[in-house]
Amino acid sequence: MSEEGAPEPEEIYERTRKEGQRRLSRPPLEVASTAVAAGVDVVFGIAALGFTEAAVEPHFGKELAHLAGAVAFGVAFVFIIVGRSELFTENFLVPLAGLEGGDRRSWFKLGELWTLSPLFNILGGTALVLVLSTHGVLPHGSGHAITRAGNVFDDYTFTSAFMSAIAAGALITLMTWMIEGQHSMGVRVAVAWIVGAVLALGQFNHVIVATLDEVFGIRLGSSIGWVDLFQNILTAGAGNVIGGLLFVTLTRFTQARSGGGSS
Repeated sequence: MSEEGAPEPEEIYERTRKEGQRRLSRPPLEVASTAVAAGVDVVFGIAALGFTEAAVEPHFGKELAHLAGAVAFGVAFVFIIVGRSELFTENFLVPLAGLEGGDRRSWFKLGELWTLSPLFNILGGTALVLVLSTHGVLPHGSGHAITRAGNVFDDYTFTSAFMSAIAAGALITLMTWMIEGQHSMGVRVAVAWIVGAVLALGQFNHVIVATLDEVFGIRLGSSIGWVDLFQNILTAGAGNVIGGLLFVTLTRFTQARSGGGSS
């Protein structure tokens, strides 16, 4: 350890590898249920963003309301980390570390994970969206704030959506690396909340968050079309994978395997 509470990259990698092996050994039902839970967590974060912005904007304006809403959205990632649910984008770095190069089954399990995880993230979140978007459930004004947040992703050009998705993938994978390196739940919660707030504040194109935000908006009367939503799923998903693998997974694994920790 270079200093108390700050493990070396090699130590983080070893913890990540063990966790990756555990994730790749799970049956499909466990993968699906864990993904459903994460989708639900995200929707609660979107709801928190909505009613926080609705409460703050009349008194302090749109900019401060956006900041407050982003901070409120961060609770979604706290729920995910404390509750041990999993977003699709959390499964780039960790299971790749757990792969056994010559074991075809581990590669099959990775494919299974990358298929079931986003699918059930979206299904689980959509089920809760149907509940929360029922008239009268959320505080007055929340729907407008949620719809406005979803419209941001619909307004992106392809290039801006793709580049924003790369940033989102890198950000969440970086969060995974930092959290895997910490034993302290307090530190994990702080990291998760900060990253969730940054994601929402920057309005980065995270495939699960953006999709559920747009589904919420459609239910609340947004002009977002279903074709546009599915197009962004493909754009955001591809960008997230590139950002997570290229900017974080590759660099951190290289750092750890070369013994590149600072003393």
